[in-house]
Parts: sequence; C-alpha cells; structure tokens
Amino acid sequence: MDLIVKNGTIVTASDSYVADIGIKDSKVQTIGNLTPDNGSRIIDASEKFVLPGFIDAHVHLSLPFSGTISADSFETGTRAAAAGGVTTVVDFAIQAKGSSLKDAIKSRKAEADGEVFVDYSLHGGITDWNASTRQEISEIIKDGISSFKMFMIYKSEGWLTTDPVLIDALEVTKKLGGMIQVHAESVDLLDSLIAKHHTQEEMEKHGAWLHVITRPNIIEAEAIQRAITWAEYTGGHLFIVHMSTGEGADLVKAARARGVNVIAETGPQYLILNEDVFKGDNGHYFATCPQIKSEADGQRLWAGLRDGSVQTIGTDTCTFNTEQKNMWNGDFTKIPFGLPGTELMMPLLYNDGVRTGKISLNKMVELGSTNPAKVFGMYPQKGSLNIGADADLVVFDPEINLTVDYRKMETNCDWSPFQDKQLQGYPYLTIVRGKVVGKEGKCVGEKGYGKFVKRGFSGNFL
Repeated sequence: MDLIVKNGTIVTASDSYVADIGIKDSKVQTIGNLTPDNGSRIIDASEKFVLPGFIDAHVHLSLPFSGTISADSFETGTRAAAAGGVTTVVDFAIQAKGSSLKDAIKSRKAEADGEVFVDYSLHGGITDWNASTRQEISEIIKDGISSFKMFMIYKSEGWLTTDPVLIDALEVTKKLGGMIQVHAESVDLLDSLIAKHHTQEEMEKHGAWLHVITRPNIIEAEAIQRAITWAEYTGGHLFIVHMSTGEGADLVKAARARGVNVIAETGPQYLILNEDVFKGDNGHYFATCPQIKSEADGQRLWAGLRDGSVQTIGTDTCTFNTEQKNMWNGDFTKIPFGLPGTELMMPLLYNDGVRTGKISLNKMVELGSTNPAKVFGMYPQKGSLNIGADADLVVFDPEINLTVDYRKMETNCDWSPFQDKQLQGYPYLTIVRGKVVGKEGKCVGEKGYGKFVKRGFSGNFL
C-alpha cells in the first residue's frame, strides 16, 4: 500500500465500523485489519472517524456578480475546501447571452485547471436556450457535464428562464440523461415587491431588513410549485438548489410521494442562522439569494433532512468581503448576494446536526457526500469508500474544540457569518486521491493537483 489509514471508525452513509483502509495508486485498495509493509505510510486514526470526502456541489468561485467578482478564486476556494474536509467542488459555467454554452464550459475549465487543490466539476448554466444550445446538450453530457442550471429570476441580468423554456429543457435533458437545476424564486412578485419598497424613506427606516420584507416565503414556494408542475408534466429530472423555506420542503415531500423526479438541496446557512442576522449593524453582510429565513424554516429543513424530503447539502459559496458588501451604501438592491461556506460545511453539520441529535453521523455522510455523488453522476468513484473508489477521505476528530475566526481560515474573506461560534469536531486530515491536502484546518496540498471529474448521467433519484 502507498498509504494505510489505521484504527479509525469508518463511517459511510449506511455503516460504522472499526477497520483499516489501504490506498494504492490513488484508489481504495482494501479494507480490513491490515499489516503494514516497510513501504507503506501510516496514518493513525485511533479515536477518530474516517469519512468519504464531502462534495460541495454548489459553489461560485470568481463569479462576476453585482458589479464585482466573488472574492474566493478557484485557488482560494479550493484551499478552503481542502482545509474543511471537502474533496470535490462543483462550480458553474454560465453562458453569456448570444454565446455558446460549450464555450462557457471551455473557458471555465481553463480558469480552474492548474489552480485547484481538490477535484472539481462544473454545471452548465443556461441563460440562452435556443436551437444551438439544445444541440450542444448531448455532446456536453458525453463530455462529463450532465447537470444544467436555469434561473427563475434575474430578469434584468438576462438570466431569466421562462416556463416554456424550462419545460423544453426538462424534456431534452430527460432524454439524454441530464438534469435541470433551478433557482426557484417568483420573479414577477419579487420584482414588484422590490419596486414597491425601494424608497429612500423605507431604506433609511429598515436597512437590510428590506431584504426580508421583499422576499416572503411565498416567493420561493410559488416558484418551487411551478417547477415541480413542469417536472411532473414532462417526467424530467429536477433539482431545487439552495432551498430555504419550510413550505418548499413540504412541496418537495408531497411531489416525491406522487413519483415526481425532484431532488432538493439546502445549506448550512438556512439550517443554523435565522433572519435576525439582518437586524444587526452589519446585517447586509448576510444577504444571500434566497435570503436566510426564520428559525421555524430552519427546523423544518432539519426535519426534511431526517425524513428524506431534503436530500443534499450544498453551501452556495459565493464569497464577498466587507468592502464588496459595503458597496450597498444603504440600498438593499445593491448588496452582492452570497456567503463563504465550503470551509465550515462539514464541522457545522457535525456540531449543529450530529452533536445535537438532529441527524446521525451516517446521515451527515449521506447528505454531504454520498447523495451528491449519486445525484450528479460521480458515484461510486466519489462519495464512497468502496474498493476501487477514489481515495477521497477525511480523518475527522470529534474532540477538537475550535472557535471560528476568519483570520485563521483559508477562505479569502475578512469576515465570517459564523465568527466566534464554538465548534466541537473538525477535520484533522483531508485526503484527495490518496494525497493529504488538508491538515488541522490548513491547506497543505499542491496547487494544480485537483482534476476535473468527468461525470456520468445526473438524476439518480434517491
């Protein structure tokens, strides 16, 4: 063996047991009670958990948005991933109006290759659905990208997808083994509420709280219901990204009970934070799209993770520093939407989910690793510790006590939405294809080591 991880408690989505893992040529070679030979490197994982590496299938690195570019690049964003137990990230190649989706993917891969510390893949971001784009889908899927994001908002940015376009895209991708992801918010109602409340008087009175006032839960719920209707009509494969409401979880649960092919993702920010963050002096820092909702919504989303009506976790990482956030100058319509997230994804789920009894450790692995791998066509190469799988694993120490401090993190951000939060449990080592890339909260890997993951069909519904 090139590497043996000994004496750890192996935790998968379905099992927990003490054993050694032998790694050779970047793959999991064997699992059992292993006797090292002289050439094997040994990692002692006694009293620690050994998990398949997490997959953050929703990140936006170096994203041009709101008149600026998100602060975490492919380099810093994947440094953060390596430090936090995330072994694969999936970003987006967003098509420009009048341009080819294939060209957007080629350009995005050129940005990432040679910069990444962990493995990565891409979703196609469709903003211009036409005959040419339709014809590209088959070849793009054959090249290993089988999921495509569409936006039910962002009319002024030119990203809006209309219902007939969404229906056609669901039909086309279903035939070819692909899946449509949707940012589900109701554009007409949202835009009308923003216009109604976008006055100097209200902005001076309410500040960042206007982000809450203009986005009641019905904004998301109506759009999710509509997207589910079109998935049910077409039989297509639908994925709801960054779901933030309890109503959304109820809609997805009911649709799945009817046999609709729909999967939902939520993120740590919606589970742990609540809308009171917008009342603080720096409430605008917390603006995301959709925004953080109520504590009751968070509790319903936790319940959804337990009962299967919410199936995956992704962070929607889109990092903006304080200078960028302060571009709002008191105008809630000009806040760059997004938070850093990947680096704390695993420890937050462990601390606030597993340690509090909201989810089991096996469920955490399922939500953060195995299910994303299955849904996005990477399983069992990723998301498992099966023999022959990529040796992507995390040695997790449940006894590490840590206070969140952005100054000690790898993310390129000068604040944290979880600043000063006390955590128990943190990744001790992060291993990508048999190589240690993260250790004790720091990236120790090599820039450019990460590779593009060519994925199979998306839409393996759970």
